[in-house]
Amino acid sequence: MALRCVRLCSRHTNIGLAVCGYSTLSRTSGTQEKSSPVFQYVGQHRKPTHRVFVWGFSLTGALGIPSFVVPDSGRKKPRKSQLTPYRLETEAEQISSAACGYGFTLIASSTKDVSKLWGMGLNRDSQLGFQRTQHSRHQSYAYVLEPSLVALPLKEPQLTRVLQVSCGRAHSLILTDREGVFSMGNNAYGQCGRPIVADEVYSGSHIIHNLDGFGSSGIKQVACGQDHSLFLTDTGKVFACGWGADGQTGLGHHKASSIPVEVGGELAGVEVQQVSSYGDCSLAVSSEGQLYGWGNSEYRQLASVTEDTQINSPRRLPLMGCGKLLQAACGGTQVAVLNDRGELFVWGKNVRGCLGIGKKDDQYFPWRVTVPGQVVDVACGVDHMVALAKSLL
Repeated sequence: MALRCVRLCSRHTNIGLAVCGYSTLSRTSGTQEKSSPVFQYVGQHRKPTHRVFVWGFSLTGALGIPSFVVPDSGRKKPRKSQLTPYRLETEAEQISSAACGYGFTLIASSTKDVSKLWGMGLNRDSQLGFQRTQHSRHQSYAYVLEPSLVALPLKEPQLTRVLQVSCGRAHSLILTDREGVFSMGNNAYGQCGRPIVADEVYSGSHIIHNLDGFGSSGIKQVACGQDHSLFLTDTGKVFACGWGADGQTGLGHHKASSIPVEVGGELAGVEVQQVSSYGDCSLAVSSEGQLYGWGNSEYRQLASVTEDTQINSPRRLPLMGCGKLLQAACGGTQVAVLNDRGELFVWGKNVRGCLGIGKKDDQYFPWRVTVPGQVVDVACGVDHMVALAKSLL
């Protein structure tokens, strides 16, 4: 399936959220569809608005449309996939961050009065927090079919704002402006940044952990891999914890770590401005616009420096013709980078057309993707992508 984008047009500069491809529970390949890009232009408004559009695999509830999973009176069968952009009706007016996990989604909204966190989709490991059922205050939903509030244990809920969310295979990270980072969900490998508890039961868990251990530095960005986590400090240092079998923590070994540890290698002494991970590959962009990578390279995500399938320490990745980078995004099989001209380049394995290059072939060097507008943000899922673009009008 080719990259499908949504754009919002108005008299003012607007930003549209485009959710592309599938949201699945595993890295299984499937039938790929052949189609041309679809661009939907939505109305004109006097004031900028924030709307969420979703499409892709829907049966986990990750799209937040209950009738797709449990048909209403007007639909006889569940809708397995939504193939075109579908507007998600939520109470979230000012969206500050959105993230796609393995079959689940988190959306944060902030206004001057209140900040809220919404979750939908798979919740078997409490990656959306404890979602109490209608029948029992002690039981939690395994699937959340529509956007539902996630309660954070904030000390100052009226003053604290959610800045960013990130989702892994079955864990989530939430970055706030006043109270640091919160983690929830599966912690079997220490990916939540707390001690590993043998045989811990995650279903119906009330545990939401507030991380520390970063010294006097604050955290300005978080990134979830499949079962590991990255933390970027306001001084440009990167910390990591969680599963490290493919070298994805970048700590120079292949063990699990439940305590966030500073990442070294070729990142030592480098000021990092952005980090990204998904699956078992990790990326970092320096303040000088250089790209660094480590972890899994099974799909040649790191082929510019090595033919090895695993790197346990960061290496600089030389990229020709991509300009000065501002941001990188990493998926289960693919990489996307964004430069200072708003251009988006992709490469890797093209699972279900996740690269958006208009064909189903794999791509092993950077390829520019055409998006109608200046891209300002991009994110990769296991086999889908999200792009934020400014309107050209």
